[in-house]
Amino acid sequence: MSTVPEEAERLLESEPVMAHLGTCVEERPHVAPVWYRYVPETEIVEIVTTGRKLANIRKNPRVSLSIQKDEAGQTHWMVSLLGTATVVDDCAETAAARHRINAKYDAEPAAYAENTLVRIEVGSASYRTY
Repeated sequence: MSTVPEEAERLLESEPVMAHLGTCVEERPHVAPVWYRYVPETEIVEIVTTGRKLANIRKNPRVSLSIQKDEAGQTHWMVSLLGTATVVDDCAETAAARHRINAKYDAEPAAYAENTLVRIEVGSASYRTY
């Protein structure tokens, strides 16, 4: 049985909107915007990141993602995902993922070369359209 409903998968892949990644270390939450790529066959979300987000994930792999599409102040849809993150310390895999994500957001393929690949295995998902 799929964790992510088909309609939520369609929304996640529909356009390059920003996600907000929630991490938590020492009972202190941290939320920051990230670009992402959803891989429906595996129910994995890929992000490439650095800094506090990456440090937090290394300490506590449980994360959340909130993705929302708005237009002119009106929300069209939202998807919330809870999952477990794995840091991928492999330069070739990170470069390939960065290329895929940067393409989605129309950025230069080599942009953000300092970032590290993180794969998030989705444990639960909810969505709503408006």
